[in-house]
Amino acid sequence: MAVTVPENITVHLGRPNSNAENVTVPFADYIKNVASSEIYPTWPENAIRANVLAQISYALNRVYTEYYRSRGFDFDITNSTAFDQSYIPNRDIFENVSRIVDDIFNDYVVRQGQVQPLFAQYCDGREVQCSGLSQWGSVTLANNGLSPYEILQNYYGNDINIVFDAPTGDPQESYPGIPLRLGSAGEDVRRLQLRLNRIGRNYPSIPLIPDTDGYFGVQTDSAVREFQRIFNLEQDGIVGKATWYKVINIYNGVKRLSDINSEGISPEEVRRQFDSVLQRGSTGVGVGTLQILLNAVAAAVPSVYPVTVDLIYGTQTENAVRAFQTLYGLPVTGITERATWNALLRTYEAILASLPDESTAFPGVVLTRGMEGEDVRTLQRLINGAAVNDPAIPSVDEDGVFGNATEEAVKAVQRIYGIEPNGRVGAVTWEILLNAQ
Repeated sequence: MAVTVPENITVHLGRPNSNAENVTVPFADYIKNVASSEIYPTWPENAIRANVLAQISYALNRVYTEYYRSRGFDFDITNSTAFDQSYIPNRDIFENVSRIVDDIFNDYVVRQGQVQPLFAQYCDGREVQCSGLSQWGSVTLANNGLSPYEILQNYYGNDINIVFDAPTGDPQESYPGIPLRLGSAGEDVRRLQLRLNRIGRNYPSIPLIPDTDGYFGVQTDSAVREFQRIFNLEQDGIVGKATWYKVINIYNGVKRLSDINSEGISPEEVRRQFDSVLQRGSTGVGVGTLQILLNAVAAAVPSVYPVTVDLIYGTQTENAVRAFQTLYGLPVTGITERATWNALLRTYEAILASLPDESTAFPGVVLTRGMEGEDVRTLQRLINGAAVNDPAIPSVDEDGVFGNATEEAVKAVQRIYGIEPNGRVGAVTWEILLNAQ
């Protein structure tokens, strides 16, 4: 997950658990207020810049790690100096501080090899001492000719960088918007798997997920259930909002992300394997899945157009997405982002619920090795039906257990039809089998 500097930040005007007001203000205005509350405008500019960079990084760390939101609060940061930075509503802003913040509000400090903004702890250096930046000490260093970067290195170490001109916007909450469960797939599942594996190093009863591949199979299900048991959550294997944010909360804790010397988040942990959005020009199985779901909706809703399942996001698919977005009150962009995808999945689930039990429609989840049940049994019937017409496809027992034989048969089908032979059955593989009967 890349760092985005928020357009706005919500500040709780008190200690975290206090019954205090929340105020939402532009992020740059928040930093101007903090800087004007924490430091003096008469300080040398290099000292002011170093302090402002620390204040920006501190606030961004709170936002990026969802420190308070993962604890169930509806704000990003407090104004209590026992926990966070000083923010005084309606205070006067120093002119030179305002100018400096406008120049660098989307720059922040990061430790080399890590992604999250540094938790740049600081103190005044006179009344209070700490392991981070000394505000009055930064004045001495600036008077001795040190640059803002050198001042920051003096307190946080030589292994820091400054990220310049980070993108701005209002970051979405990390929760996917729909529960993750057995058969879910995508980048959110992969992020969940990586976090559970790291948590498992501190809580070894959580079983390791060997393949952090973005597919919610039986191993991920087992890890989720054990996590839920340890942390007194309902042990249903479903990652709803409560489980999702408890995972984030514990992950942040074991990695010490709110610590100057954090273990940190590596670039590999946030590198995407799945497209964040599908749009004109996108290709592949993800587009094919979208097209199949759109066709299911089109069969029930005349205003949504059926499309050719060609795995290419062209004009036809874009227009169908626009029609769907119009119907469901979404921004009409023709781009399939999280909100559109979630609405489409919910609509497809409703369509499935209206079908007879013996329907051979795609079950709406990715079937993988280790899964059991009627959906697997239907898959096995489809495999055997396809095997009658193509001797290269092995037949399987229709026992409702997705074991080695079923996986190998699925791989054979995928190789024959030119898609990645991963042995997992999503919408595209299911559609191929339906058409092969």
